[in-house]
Amino acid sequence: MTDHLPNSIARAGLGAAVLLLAACAAAPPAPDERRTVEDRVRAPALANDGTSLQVYTLRNPAVESLERQAQAAEAEGDLARAEQVLERALRIDGRDPAALQFMAEIQLQQGRIDQAGGFAQRSWDAGPQVGALCERTLRTLIVVHERNSEWDLAQRARDRVPSCRVAPPERF
Repeated sequence: MTDHLPNSIARAGLGAAVLLLAACAAAPPAPDERRTVEDRVRAPALANDGTSLQVYTLRNPAVESLERQAQAAEAEGDLARAEQVLERALRIDGRDPAALQFMAEIQLQQGRIDQAGGFAQRSWDAGPQVGALCERTLRTLIVVHERNSEWDLAQRARDRVPSCRVAPPERF
């Protein structure tokens, strides 16, 4: 009986070592998508605000109101409610580039990479090709393509970002 005790201890030690190594080899934690949206999409696009031309599309006031509600829900950390409100806005105007982009950002924050890419692409197709919205859309597409290991597409979107920054015409 005393011979089994050292073997049991050795097996327990070996098991603990295996578990420790397995924990070290586990996949890294998923990126904090909320920080990603803020740091890689919104902040850089707003950093050039006022120094480049901004183009704003004519928007439905109901869509704008719903977008403000979605922003409030996002600020409270309620991404599900923000998504629901944006769905209502997009039922009113499914081609509103700002609402599409905001939905892309909400989807990205929730880790829904493919959906984020779809909404960002729709925003790009319908939206202005200059200004902060243009840049946010392209930066979202960069993140989506990187997450999907689509390096060529990510680089193509990255190469387009400077074209969003157009100097405003001189005023006399």
